[in-house]
This record gives sequence, C-alpha cells and structure tokens, in this order.
Amino acid sequence: MEKLLLLIQNNWLNAFAIAWFLFCFRGYMYYAASRAKHTSCLVSMLHMYRTEWMLRMMTREVRIADTTAIANLERTVAFFASTTILVLAGLITVMSSAEKAINLVQDLPFVVVATRQEWELKLLLLIVLFIYAFFKFTWSLRQYGFVSVMIGAAPLPAENPSEKQVRAHAERIATMASMAANNFNLGLRTYYFSIAVLGWFMNAWGFMLLTTVIVFVLYRREFTSTTLQTLTMSSGAEK
Repeated sequence: MEKLLLLIQNNWLNAFAIAWFLFCFRGYMYYAASRAKHTSCLVSMLHMYRTEWMLRMMTREVRIADTTAIANLERTVAFFASTTILVLAGLITVMSSAEKAINLVQDLPFVVVATRQEWELKLLLLIVLFIYAFFKFTWSLRQYGFVSVMIGAAPLPAENPSEKQVRAHAERIATMASMAANNFNLGLRTYYFSIAVLGWFMNAWGFMLLTTVIVFVLYRREFTSTTLQTLTMSSGAEK
C-alpha cells in the first residue's frame, strides 16, 4: 500500500494507467456477464448447446463418450492451471532480481526507466493477476469434476424417468458445465489482460493502449466473431 501511495504522489500517469486498467478489467467482466443474460454471445450459445448435449446424454444407456468429453475439458483446464504455477514461479524469481531486469530492458525503444519500487509494483500486479487466474482455473477444474459426478448420478432410460425429471437433470448438469466453462473463461481473460500489463514495463501510455486493445479483442471474439455467427447459424438451422 505504501508503494502504491508513493507511486501516486510521484507519478500521476502511472496511477491513472492503473486506474484505467482496473476499470477495463472489472468493467468488461461485469459488462460481458450482464450482456450474456439477454444477448447472443459465445457464453449464451454454448450454454444452449450444453443443454442439448445433456438432454441427448439422458437418452443414452452408455455414457462413456460424455464422460470422456468432460475429461478432455478437464485436461485443458489442468494444463492452464499448471502453467499458471510456472508463470508465478518465474515472476517471483524476476522480483528477486529486479535490478538485473531493469538494466535488461532500459535500453529497449520507448522504455521509460522505472525505479525499483515501480518495477516491483508492476511485477506485483502481474502476480496478483496470475493468482486470480489460478483460482479460477482450479475452481473450473473442480466444477468439471462435479459434472462427471452429476452425469453418473443421472437416471438411465431404463428407469423410465418422467420428461420433467429428464429436463431438470439435463439443465442442472448443463448449468454446472457452463459454470465450469465460465470460470475457465475468466482465467483466460486474465491471461489476455496480463499481456496488457507487459506494456507497462515500457511506459504507461503503452499500458493503457494495450489494455484498450485487449478489451476490443475480447469483445469482438465474444460478441461479433465468425465463431459466434457459426454457432448461431447452426442453432437456427436446427429450428
């Protein structure tokens, strides 16, 4: 906290850059979650497909293919979780040798020479971001495990469940799978925003510019991408 206050007093541009980053980071998370409730986007469309998947799963006696698909998703999340640990180890190592790192980058073009306190604050921001991503990935991993348990507990067709029971089980499992996917998505977004923080090691203007670009890229991919158009087109064709 003392380092942050000192930075605000001595360099208003860096303080403004941090404020802009936090506004974009939290603001986009809130905007994306709110808009997904009433607008077609990757999140809403994929939840619809997960519901259809689970409804079809409920009609199968053998569900090995479904559990295998969940296991594949778990492996992807586990890869990012383990990678995040390695990134955190690297950042902590760099923080312990800040002087060498400062000397290494100060001759690069457009780089504004930073004090050790400023450098450590930048590294600390990256560390916080990757810790946040790690918690999101590990929670997503656990939720996918819950999905596997819920699939195993779902009634079989031979038990003659009612249509209401089938729909209720399918929607619960699809909701849990979407929760796992959304936490994974939050971790990935954090990786994107961590790229913007790298611009701060050059200068504050680059930091703010990269943050804005990241928001634009995320918005385009989630709300206006050709992938979304393909998912929407497939949904419309089935209707």
